[in-house]
Amino acid sequence: MTAAVLRALRSDCPIAPGISPHADVVQGWLVGQLDRLGLPLDPATRQRLVRAGFARYAGRLYPDATEPDLRVLTALFTWFFLVDDACDGPDRLTPEQIRALRDGTLALLREGPRARHPGFSGPLRRLLVQAWREPRRRMPARWRLRFADAVADHLDGVARESAATTAGRPPGVAEYVRLRRATSAAFVSYPLIEFAARRPLPDAVYHHPALRRLAELANDLLSWFNDIASLERDRATGGGHNLVLAVAAERGVPLPVAVDLVAGHWRAEMSRFSALRAAVPSFGPALDEAVTAHLDGVAAAVRGTIDWTLESARYPAAVAT
Repeated sequence: MTAAVLRALRSDCPIAPGISPHADVVQGWLVGQLDRLGLPLDPATRQRLVRAGFARYAGRLYPDATEPDLRVLTALFTWFFLVDDACDGPDRLTPEQIRALRDGTLALLREGPRARHPGFSGPLRRLLVQAWREPRRRMPARWRLRFADAVADHLDGVARESAATTAGRPPGVAEYVRLRRATSAAFVSYPLIEFAARRPLPDAVYHHPALRRLAELANDLLSWFNDIASLERDRATGGGHNLVLAVAAERGVPLPVAVDLVAGHWRAEMSRFSALRAAVPSFGPALDEAVTAHLDGVAAAVRGTIDWTLESARYPAAVAT
């Protein structure tokens, strides 16, 4: 059921697809990195990570990145997915452990690799140290702080979701939509557009209301698509943290009806996204090219998530025929 809905939504997406020519080469590099970092992966977990194709996901979001930069982006994506897996499922970290992970992560991002925290160590820390080295060296301080703030918001959201799941308190629709904007990590991926394009935006432009509205809307679009794809998994382990489940509970409708309602809302919001993207004002000749690259990257986050979800072994229900 959901696979057909997802394919129909892809057909209704007006954003052109793209992927880096380096994606498959970097995927091979990533497999070697997982071994060199000594990540404690059992064979099944390692194979699942390999088949998930995180380099192809990064390559779809940043199709113009150089091969070295795509390695950095892929390593960061892998780190976030490993954190997501650690915070989800039956053996997930406790809210206290997630907060300790957050504190250690932010110390590293804000203070540098010498910063230590007891809640954040081992291979997971080594992966982030390696992935953060080039952005920390190359990007201005204001960008590094912006990225760290986005990571803080993401991990705060993950901790709030974990606490609510542990307490057995499923969210309503409005509460869930707000929380999902943090847990999706889309706001983390947006500053990386500037890294890949090598064009950091001034804070006043990055946080301009027109760009902020588009960022939130793109976040919703990729998150809701993902919620349809991960419905069965979230139904079993997510404590109601899925838009389809929240809609079904709040409106008292069966899941197939809730899927259709979410898909209909997705289509309406996609139309709004296209209209708002076309209406972004000019910021002047010195900035417009960088702003266009950023807006293209935000759109690629939506389309890249769609295409990767439908090819990745991480979402078997989505690729079912």
